[in-house]
Amino acid sequence: MLRRYTVNHAVLSMVMDLSLTLVALLLAQALRPYLPLTFPFLVPVPKIDIPTILFVIVPVIWGGTFLITSVYDPRRIYKATDEFQAVTLAVGIATLIFAGVLYLAFRNFSRWLLVTFVLIDLFLLLFWRVIMRLGFKIGRFPTHPRRVLVVGAGKTGQRLAEMITEYRWTGLDLVGFLDDDPEKQNLSALLLGQLSDVHAVVEQQQIDDVVIALPRYAYGRVNQLALALHDLPVQVRVVPDYFSLALYRASVDDFGGVPMINLRDPALNDVQRLVKRAFDLVIAGVSILLLSPLLAVIALLIKVDSLGPIFYRHKRVGENGRIFHMYKFRTMIPEADQLLAQMTEINNQGQILFKRPDDPRVTRVGHFLRRTSVDELPQLFNVLRGDMSLVGPRPELPWLVENYEPWQRKRFAVPQGMTGWWQVNGRSDKPMHLHTEDDLYYVQNYSLWMDIFILFKTPWVVLRGKGAF
Repeated sequence: MLRRYTVNHAVLSMVMDLSLTLVALLLAQALRPYLPLTFPFLVPVPKIDIPTILFVIVPVIWGGTFLITSVYDPRRIYKATDEFQAVTLAVGIATLIFAGVLYLAFRNFSRWLLVTFVLIDLFLLLFWRVIMRLGFKIGRFPTHPRRVLVVGAGKTGQRLAEMITEYRWTGLDLVGFLDDDPEKQNLSALLLGQLSDVHAVVEQQQIDDVVIALPRYAYGRVNQLALALHDLPVQVRVVPDYFSLALYRASVDDFGGVPMINLRDPALNDVQRLVKRAFDLVIAGVSILLLSPLLAVIALLIKVDSLGPIFYRHKRVGENGRIFHMYKFRTMIPEADQLLAQMTEINNQGQILFKRPDDPRVTRVGHFLRRTSVDELPQLFNVLRGDMSLVGPRPELPWLVENYEPWQRKRFAVPQGMTGWWQVNGRSDKPMHLHTEDDLYYVQNYSLWMDIFILFKTPWVVLRGKGAF
């Protein structure tokens, strides 16, 4: 992993976090007299003193939690969304631990004081990180540059170079490439020589990091390159040329000291998966309770409107290609599946089209349910079961997945959802099996904040009724 921040920066971050957490505790103490249990009139209440020992306990809890949850791990905070999510999760865990301490030893501690402290603390910790990132990007904060040499100018090397350039503001400096292929001469000044020149180039250019990104057929040169650099103070890393085979991304696992490349690594790490699942359970559970009267009315209308069951149960492809049964309110006549072949068309590009606005199989109530997307509400039970998530790529029909190209299958690297990036950017006028790029964008840029944004945008898209039929 190319280091983005030094150890000194991690220490500075910890000092800033603990200092701002103490400042938040003092501010909460100062504000508490003006935040009584009722808000109509801000009548001051007697000043509240915080036991001195808590000014020791709080930094210990916050510091320990931030270290355990890897908030300062440079490998996990390249993206701002990843860092903010890590900080928010760490603050949440620290708050729960602190609340437990208060319950056991300081029961007279004000609950309003606790809530105010946590909110101020989270704001300060995120705000200073925003300032820091802006300072690095505009060059206000000095960074110690790390000069990077890429060995191999093929697709993998070019992709790596693009990422180094994107994160140049963090101190990474792409010096150039080494490659034996004559066709790479169009790199002009960036091509510094052949692989045999690696020792001389590293010395002359004062390289800090050498990244070997050779194609598989040239892996025999890796040992030679590593031996050629053994006497120089330089970091040497290898990027395996297996990413084209990976479903989403590749990672390195350690099995009894033996490194293994995982070509099917999940798109979500353990923390993201835990947070996403907890979020799904809370929102889906509350939604079912609140919408139960509406669900009952819809069920009655379906039963009165046409013969057949209330719910439609159909096989769909979920995360990692797992088949499950997805629930919807029935919007078509009972024999709709037998008529599917008659409704399926192939356009001029050879692409399959099976969904259209004038589908004669849709019932009267079904038209309304589809237009308002109310027919999707039973999928909340799929969310509770763990078959689906609230947000994610839409579960696809198995027979359509059989016609997928390999790159399209990467959309199954995350839990499939009731709504997603594709739905809020086109819905049914952009058939999902023809526009997998939207799903891959979500997979590659996932964050809890993105889920929240999509959920807030979904009602507006539903009200517009665009592409829903």
